[in-house]
Amino acid sequence: MDRSFLEYASYVIRDRAIPNLADGLKPVQRRILWAMHRMDDGKLHKVANIVGQTMPYHPHGDASIGDAIVVLTNKRVVIEGQGNFGNIYTGDPAAAARYIEARLTELARTELFNDELTEFIPTYDGRNKEPITLPCKLPLLLMLGTEGIAVGLSSRILPHNFTELLGAQVAILEGKTSKLVPDFPTGGLMDATEYADGAGSIRVRARVKVKDDDTVVISEIPPGTTTDSLIGSIEDAARKGKLKVRAINDFTSEKVEIAVEVPKGVEPRQLVDALYAFTQCEQSITSRIMVIRDSRPVEMTVTEVLQANTAQLIDLLRRELELKRDQIELELHHRTLVQLFIENKVYKRLETAKTAESVVREVYEGFKPLRNQMRRDLTDPDVEMLLRVQIRRISLFDIQQHRQEMEKISAELTRTLKSLKNVKGHAISRLKGLIEKYGPQFPRLTKSGRFDEVEAKDVAFKTFKVTYDRESGYIGFKAGGDEFTIMCSKFEKLLLVFKDGRYKVIELPEKQFVGQDLIYCEPPDRERIYTVAYGNKEATWIKRFTFGGTILEKEYQLCPDPKSKIFFFEPDTPEKVYIKYKAAPHQKVSQQTAKPGDLVVKNAKARGNQVSIKDVASINSKPPRNWDASEPVTQLKFV
Repeated sequence: MDRSFLEYASYVIRDRAIPNLADGLKPVQRRILWAMHRMDDGKLHKVANIVGQTMPYHPHGDASIGDAIVVLTNKRVVIEGQGNFGNIYTGDPAAAARYIEARLTELARTELFNDELTEFIPTYDGRNKEPITLPCKLPLLLMLGTEGIAVGLSSRILPHNFTELLGAQVAILEGKTSKLVPDFPTGGLMDATEYADGAGSIRVRARVKVKDDDTVVISEIPPGTTTDSLIGSIEDAARKGKLKVRAINDFTSEKVEIAVEVPKGVEPRQLVDALYAFTQCEQSITSRIMVIRDSRPVEMTVTEVLQANTAQLIDLLRRELELKRDQIELELHHRTLVQLFIENKVYKRLETAKTAESVVREVYEGFKPLRNQMRRDLTDPDVEMLLRVQIRRISLFDIQQHRQEMEKISAELTRTLKSLKNVKGHAISRLKGLIEKYGPQFPRLTKSGRFDEVEAKDVAFKTFKVTYDRESGYIGFKAGGDEFTIMCSKFEKLLLVFKDGRYKVIELPEKQFVGQDLIYCEPPDRERIYTVAYGNKEATWIKRFTFGGTILEKEYQLCPDPKSKIFFFEPDTPEKVYIKYKAAPHQKVSQQTAKPGDLVVKNAKARGNQVSIKDVASINSKPPRNWDASEPVTQLKFV
């Protein structure tokens, strides 16, 4: 069991889910491209036919092959398609494989294949051979991007821009540095400040613009979303009361266009911020570059991948140049032999030969005097080539034309040898040529910049009407009362203060029982100054204070003394309070005023300053109805 599971895990990691560093492809993608290369005649082929040609290499069924062809085609780099390959914006699926056609792009034909440099292994059934990796000269791993989940590890590589990748390779070859950030086919906006060379994450946003006071328009969407999922997230946020919209209209076809109508009383800019805060208009994407390198899974950075791809490019170009040099030298050798064979009438010696052995011997003998004009010694394959020269070619041989052709081939050999001496310079020239030729086809679609932080609680719409029903003792946006009517957002909390001096902070309630002694309810502000007067049978005190920090649902006390009750509670500091005492025998002063502004601000648990030991009837910030204006009023002095 241990051995079987280990073999299975190794197979899934290496041969299914994780791309190879050498060519940037998963096995199914490599097999598709190889099959298309074998089929390639410059014309479009039915995708169903491509699937069928790939089946001998891929043992996992036609569905996975067809899906992979659609994904590769929509990336627009190595496969071009004709027909309905789905819509990356709306998420609509592609048409059936028998209705759509595809072929390799010119870029793929020239940069992905070289049969003479490709190493092969037997296919799963041993009937064919498939490439281990393609001799790819492009940084295809970062160009395409990919996502794969294997046993015990996963890979998520974000796509990058073609022109920027090749420019970064030029910089590597020139000994310079460059910084790369992803680029997505759906466009949008991106904040890559936390994208640490392929590790970490990026934040992506839809492109949302204010059209007018009544409409905001979404013209580009973040990667990983579709117009349907985006609209669904907006509707869900509206149902939950996080934002308000009047209507949503989807006009997407070849380009994204979602018109969101702004309700009355809402600023369009506020709606844009709410869309970023509560919907799929803004998302975070994590990157982890896990690849197969030398048959083992390895985690790498963008720079390391690009350096490895560039080193591979140099190696492939050197091998191609060496191969080209050998081919040119062979062609020059053969052309020289043909010229000598005809000009010196060596073919005349064959007229007297009676056997095959004597024919070969006569050719060798005829070329012995000409050795100093040859590029190398004559071999049996050379003789076979000469014996295939037709009489028609001999009779029509044009020495002048032949020499001109030889000069062209020699010039090509000189250029090849020059490139071999400076492969790095040849690579730079080649990369710049690719940028010039194909760069306009791959403009940057995702705009990179820094986002302003959007705090959800700051942009949430106040859509919940919180009330208090004193008779039943319930508070919440479904309590049905008429006291403390407060408009709140989903993210706000409530500060509750009770007549006996208790207070606590709670989450926004739907309907919660709090009793009949509630005297204050508002969203908490830990720095706001409040004024409270409370007392018991011994005395009455007054204080200015701030609530400071609190633990959710935990009860605290404003009154340090037991059995106290609150006479007066108001946010901020009133200019003056009016204190009315209860009537008592021999009592000379029945009312006073005080200026709370004279008090020092304390914490919520402090006792405060004593008002009096008399029984207080009421304390108000305005003169009560029983206030005697004719009576001389003394102002209370705080110690």
